[in-house]
Amino acid sequence: MKFFQTLLLAAATILPIQLSAQSECDPGERVTRFSLVTALQGHPKGEAAIAFAEQINQKLNGTLCVEVYGGGDLYNDDDVFGALLSGDVHFAAPGLAKFGPYTDQFELFNLPFLFDGPLQVMAFLETEMAQDLTAGISDDGFVGLGYWANGMRQYSASVPMRLPGDASGLSFRVSSSSPVTAEVLRRMNITPVKLSFSKVYDALRTGEVQGQENTWANIQTKGFYLEQAAVTETNHSYIGYLVVTSQSFLDSLDPETRQAVIDIMALTTHERNRFAFEINQQRRQDILDDDGVIITLTPEELAIWRAEMKPVWDQFRSSIGPELIDAAVEINATVDPFN
Repeated sequence: MKFFQTLLLAAATILPIQLSAQSECDPGERVTRFSLVTALQGHPKGEAAIAFAEQINQKLNGTLCVEVYGGGDLYNDDDVFGALLSGDVHFAAPGLAKFGPYTDQFELFNLPFLFDGPLQVMAFLETEMAQDLTAGISDDGFVGLGYWANGMRQYSASVPMRLPGDASGLSFRVSSSSPVTAEVLRRMNITPVKLSFSKVYDALRTGEVQGQENTWANIQTKGFYLEQAAVTETNHSYIGYLVVTSQSFLDSLDPETRQAVIDIMALTTHERNRFAFEINQQRRQDILDDDGVIITLTPEELAIWRAEMKPVWDQFRSSIGPELIDAAVEINATVDPFN
């Protein structure tokens, strides 16, 4: 099966791009566009966007319609900010790491081994402190509509990784110019190479980079594991998204429509985030079913990772905010993953 998946993914790189719009817009409706870089099916973000669009298109039928584009067919998550401000795109859900140019505080989610798992992250995102983080992008014309969940990051590489030094000398793809991520990789003697999500598979296949970090859903749906020796289950940091729009777009809506969009987004976020963990676990199993290699760390190995990366917290404590880091640590102690 892996051989045929490799052929399909390679073939996709030479086929003309086809916009993967999901919509049922009728004549006379105001058409809006939701831009994603991930797959629409089998991925937490893609499925959440489709669910949001379906609710908008049903409840605001005749008034407003949402088209969803996946796979980076419209914009990558760097360029989409400009597209939001220009009005070419109306909704996007960039990874939290992409908000670095607007605020340092989202670097919290890149700190290695800060959160014990996705349940702890989700509990933190429901706090008033986390909701207040979106204020950091308002001066630039953006409005945060809700946090969408994906899952915890895992490392993969062209060599098996059990300890931080096992990939020494290699180059890893990174999604942003995150100073936290750069420092983590520096401690592993790994060179970060910034690449858009749509270019990762080819970069792994050609050897331009030899490793990457991502969630199970991203690794499986894009076939990254097909070009790697193994995926190491580190759960070292979190990938989630902030759904954003522009203030100018919201202001262009009449009050009733604007409130409906906000309410539908809140409902979609609540409903779809519950499925993010389940989707990631299924994608993990899909990798195993396709003979992919997953390395599970022993408690002793995991302790080495944590000890090696703990100093990164203190290095960025002042820029991120000590109160945020302390709140995340406290969440770990209060959330029972088995209850």
